[in-house]
Amino acid sequence: MDIARVISKRSSALWAPFLILILLASLPLCAPQYTIILLTTIFMYIVITVSWTMFSGPTGYISLAPAAFFGVGVYTSALLGLVLPLPAIIGIGGLASFCLALFVGALTLRLRGTYFVMFTFGLVELLLHFVLWWEVNITGTTGRVVPTVNNTKVFYFMLIIFVILMFALYTIRGSRFGLALEAIGQNEDAAAHTGVNVTMVKVITFAISAFFMGAAGALMATRWTYIDPKIAFNPLLSFMPVLMAIFGGMGQLYGPIIGAAIFAYLEEFLITRFPYYYMLIFGTIMVIAIVYMPEGLVGLIRRLLKSSTEGRHART
Repeated sequence: MDIARVISKRSSALWAPFLILILLASLPLCAPQYTIILLTTIFMYIVITVSWTMFSGPTGYISLAPAAFFGVGVYTSALLGLVLPLPAIIGIGGLASFCLALFVGALTLRLRGTYFVMFTFGLVELLLHFVLWWEVNITGTTGRVVPTVNNTKVFYFMLIIFVILMFALYTIRGSRFGLALEAIGQNEDAAAHTGVNVTMVKVITFAISAFFMGAAGALMATRWTYIDPKIAFNPLLSFMPVLMAIFGGMGQLYGPIIGAAIFAYLEEFLITRFPYYYMLIFGTIMVIAIVYMPEGLVGLIRRLLKSSTEGRHART
């Protein structure tokens, strides 16, 4: 009987994501355009948040560079949008962010704690002001026009990026590479003494996570028509993945997905209903979540299920 339960649980765990994916893929056939646009934005935040968790979750290194990698993807789309097809632009945007992360990671991932956090956020500001200076003084422009793409097409490409990201994350976590990441997070010095090439593992993972952020940026740029450095390298995109991952909980793979989905929808709702107060409400929700849900929504759900199970056993 126990074996049958285990088999049914495993089969449902395999089939549930597949069925959800089919449902999402069929949504554009019946859902209104507003829903498709909203879901695309939600998936953008999910991709950035899960990518951030890929590196920062197991290692404990808090990166505030997502806006830099996302912005590189955005400008890739702006520069090449009239020359190359969309799949090529997405790939190049991801590769450009990958190369930037390799370079930055090789320089900075020997730093720890506050120093790494400060440098990664400084990277965002550096790129923002450098591109702004370049456009004003060299090219004589104030932003760029990006060729637009059909909303349904953007949604499907974002869904494909998400699927590839989840496959990469599962592959990494189930490999020796993933074990090395966990060892670094638990005790970096001990991991180095056991033969783990700590710097190489951190740099490669950092670059892989940046690839998906850049790919998402290259795709989302086609939704905005016009971009400039302040839009592309918006510092808020560096903080939102951190908040979303904490809100959802980083203990399980689905925690950051839940946190990103709820926060992305909440952002859309608050901006449309309370445009002048939504950041204040956001901050209040985040403070409450940190104080009363230190393990995020996933931890809260786990505690509630545990208490209900214990309550049933006590009654029987």
